[in-house]
Amino acid sequence: MRLKKVVVALGLISLVGCQATQRQNATTGEYETNSATKGAVIGAIAGTAVGIASGGDSRGILIGAASGAALGGGVGYYFDQQEKALRQELLNSGVQVERVGDNQLLLRLENGIGFDSSSHALNSSIHNTLRGVARILVEYPDTSLVIEGYTDSTGSAQYNQELSEKRAEQVRSFLISQNVAAGRAVARGNGERFPICSNSTPEGRQCNRRVEIKILPLK
Repeated sequence: MRLKKVVVALGLISLVGCQATQRQNATTGEYETNSATKGAVIGAIAGTAVGIASGGDSRGILIGAASGAALGGGVGYYFDQQEKALRQELLNSGVQVERVGDNQLLLRLENGIGFDSSSHALNSSIHNTLRGVARILVEYPDTSLVIEGYTDSTGSAQYNQELSEKRAEQVRSFLISQNVAAGRAVARGNGERFPICSNSTPEGRQCNRRVEIKILPLK
């Protein structure tokens, strides 16, 4: 009987999987199962396990699987929708939208976008892009933001640390001015640490002068 219960529950999980939508990885071009589907399947498995462990009948196991699927798919679906909206909003803006795992998005303002060398003042050229970012963030309020500034290796480490902090705070302040709740966002500076390009060339140094916005689930 227990085996039959498992089979029934797994049938539900397969139905969840059949409803999967696919998203295209912006880097590899390959299609992958989106986070909502993966979360729903994991939730269904967890709900099934609880139902079996508690000695429930087939109906109880099915209810547990369905409840787990709904809960598991929630956060992933929210991030899937937010990612889609950001990609549409930031198309051709020069800002990269990256998916990090299931429940994190990374916006990278790179290649000098927003800041001149040795400056923390936001260029007016980036204002419209950040307004677009803010619009999506306001539409999806159930996320927290970590805004991190970076510099190239020109100048002292202490100067670069302070400059990176000011750059991150400038972006945070701008987003708040566009109705993003202040309590959602923190600003941090990483100085010249964690370069993504070589600091030995002007192009590489420009690449390393950047701000990244991490979008995370609310705790």
